[in-house]
Amino acid sequence: MMMSRSAMKLLSTATVRTIHGGGEFRQGFFALGARNFSSTVSAVREKPQKEPGSVSAAGHSGFEGGDKSVVSYWGVAPVKLTKEDGTEWKWSCFKPSEAYKADVSIDLGKHHVPRVWTEKVAYWGVKMLRLPTDIFFKRRFEMRAMMLETVAAVPGMVGGMLLHCKSLRRFEHSGGWIRALLEEAENERMHLMTFMEVAKPRWYERALVFAVQGIFWNFYFVAYVISPKVAHRAVGYLEEEAVHSYNEFIKELDSGNIPNVPAPAIAIDYWRLAPDSTLRDVVMVVRADEAHHRDVNHYASDIHYQGLQLKEFPAPLGYH
Repeated sequence: MMMSRSAMKLLSTATVRTIHGGGEFRQGFFALGARNFSSTVSAVREKPQKEPGSVSAAGHSGFEGGDKSVVSYWGVAPVKLTKEDGTEWKWSCFKPSEAYKADVSIDLGKHHVPRVWTEKVAYWGVKMLRLPTDIFFKRRFEMRAMMLETVAAVPGMVGGMLLHCKSLRRFEHSGGWIRALLEEAENERMHLMTFMEVAKPRWYERALVFAVQGIFWNFYFVAYVISPKVAHRAVGYLEEEAVHSYNEFIKELDSGNIPNVPAPAIAIDYWRLAPDSTLRDVVMVVRADEAHHRDVNHYASDIHYQGLQLKEFPAPLGYH
């Protein structure tokens, strides 16, 4: 680019030209009143070699042939993960290090007997929530599981968020409880992602999930702000109901009323199940997870009922 000195005093232009796969765009910026400044910036990036399955950092679906390529100006690029046996890891929603083997030996029959009136309100409130599910889904336990997990994934996120804000306001640690509750929420969400491979909800069932989640989120948020001890107790009872529902699910599988299909691939990797695992094996590990969540929430409620703070007791991180 050639410009006269007089013109350069009034106008300076830097032009960046990026050529990518035959596409071209130009971006110019202008600085008025600049003196003795003349520069031309030209940057040409070679088109990277495409890799099947790669994800575009800019969110584009790729170019010709459906392939996807990654060019990240920010230096953020997807990491290629592998399993312990060296095969490719397919999931972006969790890493191999986050997979685990569920402890199915946990006591499934534990129950906290409601003693004071607040616990009785929490107990019977959860019982009442079960009625519409019984009426709407009846013995369709795969759909009941889907609805249950959309609700059960809410308390951990709400509780973790509120503890996070409290930690910021008070300049204090949470004792690990923020992370513990968020782990619970993520674990429940993975339950849902697994059952979505089995259950195929209809449009009105999706609408019901949307409505129930919206109502429950706001209700639980207010409940946790007012009384965390009652909120955690209610979740403990909700998880007890979840264990009961999965007991019935397993009975239906054993009786042949629900086909015992092969386990979804995501479940095999998430819970490190055997390659030939079935839906029954998945329900077993999900039930064990719910029993652990039951224990954590009843434990948190006990701490509050004794007039203590969660931060005074180390959170059960990684308790599955």
